[in-house]
Amino acid sequence: MRPAILDFEASGFGHDSYPIEVGVALPDGRKYCSLIVPPLHWIHWDPAAERVHGISRSMLARHGRPLVQVVEDLNAFVGGGTVYSDGWVVDDPWWRKLHREAGIEPCYRLSALEMILDQAQMECWQAVKDGVLAELGAGRHRASFDAFVIQETWWRTQRARAA
Repeated sequence: MRPAILDFEASGFGHDSYPIEVGVALPDGRKYCSLIVPPLHWIHWDPAAERVHGISRSMLARHGRPLVQVVEDLNAFVGGGTVYSDGWVVDDPWWRKLHREAGIEPCYRLSALEMILDQAQMECWQAVKDGVLAELGAGRHRASFDAFVIQETWWRTQRARAA
């Protein structure tokens, strides 16, 4: 069974950054994605991060959803268990910041993807991921697409290991 994967796009790369988009890919193939309207006191913005993900402040204002609604939706969508991140060292603080700001406890755990990867998977990870991206088309660098790519890469490395 495929793991549930979570990915964020953020306002920047450093300590003051915050999540502006979240995407989740569940084991059953369902996906969730939402832009997040940041609270007024979240002000850090890095133009370099915007160039990577292509999400502008005006796009967040037009298409983003209120932070509390996003957190409630995530809890309902995930429903429990563990969700994995390939960038846990940055995603975990953003995930905690999102829930803390909403005042809502998560009903699921976030864990590092490395917790479910073995050595053989890690050794072939980048080559398999490059193949997944070539097959799907590099597409946009957005949270739900990235979550799906990570999930598909995990699945293919798992199958390659078993073969």
